[in-house]
Amino acid sequence: MSIEKTSSAPQDEHAVENPEAAAAAVTAVDPRLLVREQGLGGYVTEFKRKMKAGELGSLPVILGLVIICVIFQSLNSAFLSAQNISDITVTMVGTGMISVGIVFVLLLGEIDLSVGSVSGAASAIAAVLAVNQGWNEWVAVLFAVVAGAAIGALHGFFFAVLGAPAFAVTLAGLLFWLGFMLKILGENGTINLDSDGFIGQLTTYFFTDIAAAYGLAAVVVVVFFVSSFLGNRRREAAGIPSRPLSDLLLRTGLLAVVSFAAAFMYNQYKGLPLATVIFLAFLVATDFVLRRTAYGRKIFALGGSVEASRRAGINVTAVRISVFAISGGFAAIGGLFLASKIASANQSAGTGDLLMNAIAAAVIGGTSLFGGRGRTWNALLGVLVIVSIQYGLQLESIAEPVKYMITAAVLLTTVVIDSITRKTQKTAGRA
Repeated sequence: MSIEKTSSAPQDEHAVENPEAAAAAVTAVDPRLLVREQGLGGYVTEFKRKMKAGELGSLPVILGLVIICVIFQSLNSAFLSAQNISDITVTMVGTGMISVGIVFVLLLGEIDLSVGSVSGAASAIAAVLAVNQGWNEWVAVLFAVVAGAAIGALHGFFFAVLGAPAFAVTLAGLLFWLGFMLKILGENGTINLDSDGFIGQLTTYFFTDIAAAYGLAAVVVVVFFVSSFLGNRRREAAGIPSRPLSDLLLRTGLLAVVSFAAAFMYNQYKGLPLATVIFLAFLVATDFVLRRTAYGRKIFALGGSVEASRRAGINVTAVRISVFAISGGFAAIGGLFLASKIASANQSAGTGDLLMNAIAAAVIGGTSLFGGRGRTWNALLGVLVIVSIQYGLQLESIAEPVKYMITAAVLLTTVVIDSITRKTQKTAGRA
């Protein structure tokens, strides 16, 4: 007994010899707390930490977009003109919509090669029903979108239930729905749309009142600030670290600058494009679904580990089928915008580089090819990069082959950055 007492005494004394160090050893410090306490120095420290951990976020693509604008504006002063910016933001919507659906599929770590053909088939369905069959155009559009979602769900069924690889299933879908589109378009191969109809005005209608663009900019800024502020309050009430008010004000200020600058440019030309408004609305809605709902968390979980998700009680089959249905639905919506741009549905719809651009937009924007990381806003950033490059090269009368090579180089660079980022995160213990 005496031996036990003498041996235990030093252990107790050592245990309380440095209580501050002991407390620090068991207390985890959230890096965002350091940002709040250290001010500007804290932001620098946090930035360095993120770089070392490979948490680049959307920073590379934003910097790339700035570089693209600087280069093409120095080559041609018309690049940042109001007309060119308006044209870019309208042209990008068709491909951007398809890319939003691709983001959902990539979050699972899968791929959908059928979206180009599905977009063409949907535009053909809407044109046949509205023009040839005399259906109400709104009903024809709704039927086409539902058909696109049903096609995507069918692909999901073969993948999730029957176990066929998504690559093979959607590759077959690419060929089948391309043939289906050519079949229903008939021998003529082209169906002209009413430019004053609903589909025609998707890309031709502009809100000419200057209050529309400025009003939307104001709404975006206010909603962002209020939602972020209330979110911070909820985190503070729950005892969870939140962004400091100075950080929130800085972010809101930057958003205000970008939003009102865009509104100003739109008002220098035709006004606020309807297509841009619809695209932004879909981005906000899908971002909410992914980040704020249980369904969105299930998608991210599946992208991280299918087996772990299954053991957690997630219906893997249902989520997979629904994701491919979403991809097909957005492919159909994108196809309608592309048909609106040329005021017709024809045999070239959904072909060419559309599929590659839609996938590239999601990846370039920051969505990981390996699943589990991405946001639908990545589709906006990525398609902006692609369309900006296309318009910039077009202003310089660069040959089409060079456009493909430059776009391919940008895509390869993005994939390499994504791979390096994943390795860095694994090294830092965050993946």
